Amino acid sequence: MADTTLTADALCDAYLDDVTALMQRIHTEEKEPLDRAARLLADQIAEDRLVHVFGPGGHSNLATQEVFFRAGGLMHVNAILDEGTLLSNGALRSMAIERTPGYGRVVIDNQGLGEGDILILVNAYGINAALIDAALIARERGVRTIGISSRQHAEGTAADHPARHPTKQNLHDLVDVAIDSKVQIGDAIVDIPGMTERIAAVSTYANATALNLLVIRTVLHIRERGIEPPVWRSGNAPGGDEANRKFLGNFRGRVRAL
Repeated sequence: MADTTLTADALCDAYLDDVTALMQRIHTEEKEPLDRAARLLADQIAEDRLVHVFGPGGHSNLATQEVFFRAGGLMHVNAILDEGTLLSNGALRSMAIERTPGYGRVVIDNQGLGEGDILILVNAYGINAALIDAALIARERGVRTIGISSRQHAEGTAADHPARHPTKQNLHDLVDVAIDSKVQIGDAIVDIPGMTERIAAVSTYANATALNLLVIRTVLHIRERGIEPPVWRSGNAPGGDEANRKFLGNFRGRVRAL
C-alpha cells in the first residue's frame, strides 16, 4: 500500500495556510467597513441597547452562536436562533426553509425590530430568500443593518439559482455596512487528485473571524467613551459564574435566548 502520510500532511498544511490567508485578508482588506460597523455597535451598546444577530442558513446559524453568550463576547448580543433553519431540525428542511420567500420577514417581525435597532446579518453566500427578506424588512422598518457575506459568491451565483430571493438581490447591496467574508464559490477549497468534488469548507472560519474582529473593534470604541463594556466570562473559568451574575438582571427578559 502506498504511503499517503506525506500527501495528507501536505493537503492539511495547504488547507491551514489557505484558511489563515483568508482570515488575514478579511482583517487587512475589510478594516474600513469593520470599523464603521464597530462604531455603530459601540454607539448602540453605550446607550445600553441590544445588537441583534441573525444567520439564516444551515451553517450560517453557527455565526450567530459564535458571538452569543460566548466567553469574551459582548453581553448586549441578542442571537436570533430561529428554529426553521437550524440543522438540528433536519438539514433538508433547513435548506427548504432558507429558500422560502417571506420567511425572513416573519422572523424579523416576530423580533419586533424597528427604528433605532441594529441587525447583523451573516450568510456566507449572501443570496438566500430568508436572508434577503430579513434585510428588506429591516430596511423598511428603519433598522440599521450590517451584512457579513461573500461578494464573490453572491455575484458569481446565477440569477436563476433556486436559493435566490425572487428579486435576485444580494445582501451586500441591501445593508448599511457590508463586510466581505471572501468565501469562494462552493466554499470547500481542497482538491484531491482524482476526485470531482472539493473538500474542507472555510465559511465558518470566515464568518467567525469577521465577527470577532468586529467585537474587538467595538470594545475599543466603547472604552474610548469611558465605558467598560459588559463581556461574558467563561462559566468554566474561576469566578466566571459570579462575574456574569452581576449583569444578568440587565439582560434577562431582553435577550430572548438567554
